[in-house]
Amino acid sequence: MKKFVMMVAAVLVVAVVVEGSEGFSLCNMSEDDLMTCKPAVSKPSPVDPSPECCKALSGADLTCLCSYKNSETLPFLGIDPDLAMALPSKCNLTPPASC
Repeated sequence: MKKFVMMVAAVLVVAVVVEGSEGFSLCNMSEDDLMTCKPAVSKPSPVDPSPECCKALSGADLTCLCSYKNSETLPFLGIDPDLAMALPSKCNLTPPASC
């Protein structure tokens, strides 16, 4: 039952961030931006982030992204939270101190 509740919560979070015809957006990253970075944060064979990914990440709200590190949302989207939290450093960006 708990897993079901978490899944419903994840779906609701995803539904809240959908912005009309513009598509999915999360922490100032568009769906295209997220997809650009997905190969770097997905198991089983993550790759180094591309320059396009790092550019997209540089415009993201890193504090907002950090708030998802312990949620079910990232795994629900096929993103490994540990790989995601390491991404700013790989892109030579300073992660939030509290992250």
